[in-house]
Amino acid sequence: KSDVYSFGVILWELATMQQPWGNLNPAQVVAAVGFKNKRLEIPRDLNPNVAAIIEACWANEPWKRPSFASIMDSLTPLIKAPVTQPSRADMPLLT
Repeated sequence: KSDVYSFGVILWELATMQQPWGNLNPAQVVAAVGFKNKRLEIPRDLNPNVAAIIEACWANEPWKRPSFASIMDSLTPLIKAPVTQPSRADMPLLT
């Protein structure tokens, strides 16, 4: 279940475009997360569904963390269809 925790960190990185624990060295990260139960701050303006997934991935007890199948079930409805740009052939000519 450490992979699920790590996936939560990756989601946090994607959502915030920040480096996690950027001000700490690896030993300090282990101490903060493993011994002090510190977690990264989730922005208030983040989609609440994404925030809930991240928080679930970071549950203190590994057995309380979701499976990847459950994570995918939660993420799938949040995926938006890509916006396609019209091709030049589809664009009207200005005359």
